[in-house]
Amino acid sequence: MKALQSARGHPLFSHATAVWLRFRLNEVGPLAALLTLSFLGYGFFYLADEVGEGSTAALDRKILLSLRNPADLSDPIGPRWLEETMRDITGLGSVFTIVFVTVAVAAYLALANKHRIALFVVAAVGGGELVSTVLKLFYHRPRPDLVPHGMEVFTASFPSGHAMMSAIAYLTLATLVARLDPHRRVKALVLFLGVFITLCVGVSRVYLGVHWPSDVLAGWCVGAAWAALCWFVALQLQRKGEVEAPDPPPPA
Repeated sequence: MKALQSARGHPLFSHATAVWLRFRLNEVGPLAALLTLSFLGYGFFYLADEVGEGSTAALDRKILLSLRNPADLSDPIGPRWLEETMRDITGLGSVFTIVFVTVAVAAYLALANKHRIALFVVAAVGGGELVSTVLKLFYHRPRPDLVPHGMEVFTASFPSGHAMMSAIAYLTLATLVARLDPHRRVKALVLFLGVFITLCVGVSRVYLGVHWPSDVLAGWCVGAAWAALCWFVALQLQRKGEVEAPDPPPPA
């Protein structure tokens, strides 16, 4: 133990640690972001191709029907309060909620004197909303007609806008906010909440019968891919000093 402590105090060890931390920031982070972007992007286009060929139809129908009372397809499984809760959860992916959360986070960052990253947040989520709209117009898949819808819908089905925008907004905000906070527990909590909310919103769309499961999966893929792209861009801008660097770690 004493030998290990002595080694850690050696200047060579300190230099090696500094080099590794710099490597992790400048190389591993961008590489992980690009690999994630590539994997999820491929997953989306593969799924879109499968949907276009009708390969997902049987599984989509099976999952959607498994969430309904066989004697009454207008009745989702579970108690009445669960259906109402799912409506509340799906609201977390609505346009109003996404805009409200984005503006609130941007305002917090601006008040914390992180003005450039606040503008980046607005641009990242706003750009994601534009991508979502374009994809819906391009694929123009009809909504499920297998079961009655649990709420009103007005746009095309593929990819799920709620699943996609919740992934874009909450994952992008979570990665950026976690990067700005020096405390590991805060980082872990923020990232967990971003993923958890994203998953819950997607599940609620299938439960309410307004999306096929493949719509939601596609929304998660492209939304998470956009979040990975935003992470990569933020890392590059941070290295160039065009957005604020993370706060220094708290003293031991």
